[in-house]
Amino acid sequence: MNQRTIFLTGAAGFIGRNIKEQLGDKYRLYAPSSKELDLGDGRAVEKFFRAHTPDVVIHAAKIGGTRKIQSTAEITVANMRMFFNLVRCERYFQKMIFLGSGAEYDNSRPLIRVREEDFDKFVPLESFFFYKYACSKYIEKADNIVNLRLFGIYGKYEDYELRFISNAIYKTLFDLPITIKQNVFFDYLYINDFVNILDYFIQNKVSHAFYNVGTGKRVDLLTIANIVRKVAGKDLKIIVKEKGLNNEYTCDNTRLMRELPHVRFTDLEKSIVDLYGWYQTVKPSLKRTTAG
Repeated sequence: MNQRTIFLTGAAGFIGRNIKEQLGDKYRLYAPSSKELDLGDGRAVEKFFRAHTPDVVIHAAKIGGTRKIQSTAEITVANMRMFFNLVRCERYFQKMIFLGSGAEYDNSRPLIRVREEDFDKFVPLESFFFYKYACSKYIEKADNIVNLRLFGIYGKYEDYELRFISNAIYKTLFDLPITIKQNVFFDYLYINDFVNILDYFIQNKVSHAFYNVGTGKRVDLLTIANIVRKVAGKDLKIIVKEKGLNNEYTCDNTRLMRELPHVRFTDLEKSIVDLYGWYQTVKPSLKRTTAG
């Protein structure tokens, strides 16, 4: 076992579960639940750090940030409190990896191959992403925090009721039509590829504080829906509710590729084959619904 110790927040979430599953045997991993450690309690957080002194903190915990939980000023404050309770304990760790978002560039407008240099040209309008933006303004002046800005990320354990690729797979499993509110181009990254990239940032000193983490390729939802139908072997209906294209959400990943020149991304169809197979194994636990 690698003797590096990792403090992972948000281990019960989609990304956190995959990190814990894929890296848990490689590192000494501390991943307390929110019941075991309230990140909003500054004294409790500092007590934890004094007891464990991890080498690296991976901050994947969040409150909100989905359509199921309405963004509010209170949620923004709660997320910022968690972040600052961690960074105020920087004397106890060597490095923090913050999971940021492409929406820090303000996704109320099209983001087309957006670059790290485009940060702070706009302030995000949505409260949750303003929290991410505010953290990045702090990280700009820090010397031991790296922000990995995620765009579209997918894989097992994500919320299949909300996240498009898993929802499309779910629909095919129950012979339901695949529904698209409005077609849009994303930069989608498979969770396994992300964890491999994260592992590099755990182990290495890097050149920058901010990295767009994506494949650098755009793909639209209608294309993905057709791939899912092909993988499922079912000629199910695809319903697009609104005409035209929504705001694109893609990134320029040149900086990431310079840092990791040998990184390889899983072919989209192959990843969907893998994910479809996983959903087949958990199908009995899924709730059947006709909701779009």
